[in-house]
Amino acid sequence: MLLKVLIALVFLTMVSSLAAGAGFLLRDGQASRRLLISLKVRVTLAATLLALLFYGFYAGNLG
Repeated sequence: MLLKVLIALVFLTMVSSLAAGAGFLLRDGQASRRLLISLKVRVTLAATLLALLFYGFYAGNLG
């Protein structure tokens, strides 16, 4: 149960980072440092999400 909550939390954080990145792109333009940081956070969260999913399927917690 904790794993599913953690997966949902990481996914929601990733979606909020995507929205923040879109806002930075609209406000600052393409040469924004905040946009790059938002992309780095989103890539890290995506890797974490994949690792959690692989662990969940490997351990048998996700069906």
